[in-house]
Amino acid sequence: MSTRAWLLSDHPTSRRQARLGQSYRTWLALRGNWLAMVGLAIVLALVLVAVFAPWLAPYDPVVGKDLNTSRLLPPLSPGHLLGTDDLARDILSRLIYGTRLTLMVVALVAVIATPIGLLVGTTAGYFGGWVDTVLMRFTDVVLAFPRLILALAFVAALGPGIENAIIAIAITSWPPYARLARAETLTIRDSDFIAATRLQGASSTRIIWKHVVPLCMSSVIVRVTLDMAGIILTAAGLGFLGLGAQPPQPEWGAMIAGGRRFLIDQWWVATMPGIAIFIVSLGFNLLGDGLRDVLDPKGRK
Repeated sequence: MSTRAWLLSDHPTSRRQARLGQSYRTWLALRGNWLAMVGLAIVLALVLVAVFAPWLAPYDPVVGKDLNTSRLLPPLSPGHLLGTDDLARDILSRLIYGTRLTLMVVALVAVIATPIGLLVGTTAGYFGGWVDTVLMRFTDVVLAFPRLILALAFVAALGPGIENAIIAIAITSWPPYARLARAETLTIRDSDFIAATRLQGASSTRIIWKHVVPLCMSSVIVRVTLDMAGIILTAAGLGFLGLGAQPPQPEWGAMIAGGRRFLIDQWWVATMPGIAIFIVSLGFNLLGDGLRDVLDPKGRK
């Protein structure tokens, strides 16, 4: 039997074969969506650029060259494909190193916010009653504030810096995941297999983390992927306002803030990082939309 036939078998003989087969079917469905593949290519390119930044960047992203001869050079200048900024630093090198900060923000916010949202949502949905009321009203209070405004408040309290910006964005990002997890939990908490597990003596904690959370993961993964663009824009907004990554770190939002003074005559200083934010945000949105069609049964066409 070929590997493909083994993966696509309708009668798997082991749990491992069933899981690998499901993953392979998901990949085949995702591969059939060319927009999702474009998004995946952009995200993979972001990861590769971040990993190989020291070898891809032609210059130091922090230290500029001669201010008399290399300041505010336009794109396609000799040795500077995207031009230089007001401190004679190569914009391409700063964009390449900026992918590391962008990827770090996205990854850490997802790692911090997703478990919090799952914990709150599944606990509220499973127990119901006053537990559900307290947790969901607290979630509603957090949702009542715009994400950027609330993040600004937390960063102002914690102090400017990329670490505090990540914490602030994570604190403001978990409520949508909690509401989604609660909705999914309400649909399965009275299922027969949950009742059977409870009759076998399983604790509520085990039922939530071993049975409820895995069933909520597909919807949450889709929502997290779609929220990546918003996380990037929030981080860029904090950097633009001077509350995110601090100079001379090559953060895209801070680069736009530094280039706004030259927007009329030296447009490339602020435009190039803006284009980078647009492309990466578009990639995450396309990938998230494709994952929604594949992983969410309600979103399948």
